[in-house]
Amino acid sequence: EKPFECSECNYKGANKSNLTAHMRTHTGEKPFQCSVCNYKVAEKRNLLVHMRTHTGEKPFECCECNYKTTKKGHLTVHLRTHTGERSFRCSDCNYKSAEKRCLIVHMRTHTGEKPYECSECNYKGAKKSTLIVHMRTHTGEKPFECSECNYKGAKKSNLIAHMQTHTGEKPFQCSECNYRTTAKGNLTVHMRTH
Repeated sequence: EKPFECSECNYKGANKSNLTAHMRTHTGEKPFQCSVCNYKVAEKRNLLVHMRTHTGEKPFECCECNYKTTKKGHLTVHLRTHTGERSFRCSDCNYKSAEKRCLIVHMRTHTGEKPYECSECNYKGAKKSTLIVHMRTHTGEKPFECSECNYKGAKKSNLIAHMQTHTGEKPFQCSECNYRTTAKGNLTVHMRTH
C-alpha cells in the first residue's frame, strides 16, 4: 500500500519520507551538500555515493577480475564484459551494446541529434565528451602532458601520436610500398601518390 500521494504528479509513496524526497524533484531543492566540494543533491543516499569520489572507496568488486567501482550499476554493466551480453539493440541497424546510454548515443548517428552545444560558438556534438574536447579550442587547455619533453596536447590521441616521436614507432604502413608513418592522416596523404 502506498498512501502518500504527490500533488504534482501520479507518484505514490509508502511513507512520508519517501514523498518528501520525491517532492524535491519538483522543487529542485538539494539539501545534502558535500563537505569537501560544492556538490549538492536531493537525496542523502546519492551524497553517500558521491563521497566515494573523495575517499576512493570502491565497495563493488568483480568476482571475475580485479575491477572495483563506487556504484552497483557500474558493476552490473562491467559484468557484461565477461558474459558478452549486449541486450541493448538498435532498431535501425545491427548495433548492440551492453549499456543503455551507449545505445542512446549511437541512435544519434541515425537521428542526427546533437544535444551538446558550445556556449562560445555554433559547434554542436552528439557526445558530451566531444564537447569537452572542443571547449579546449576556446580555453587553450592541454591536459595531456608528455613525460619525455614539454609537449602538451588537448586530446589523448594527440599525446599518443606525439609519444611515437620518442619511441620511433610507426604503426601506419602503406599496403603498396614500404612507407610507414606515425599518423593516419600522413598515410592517407601518402596513398594519393599510388
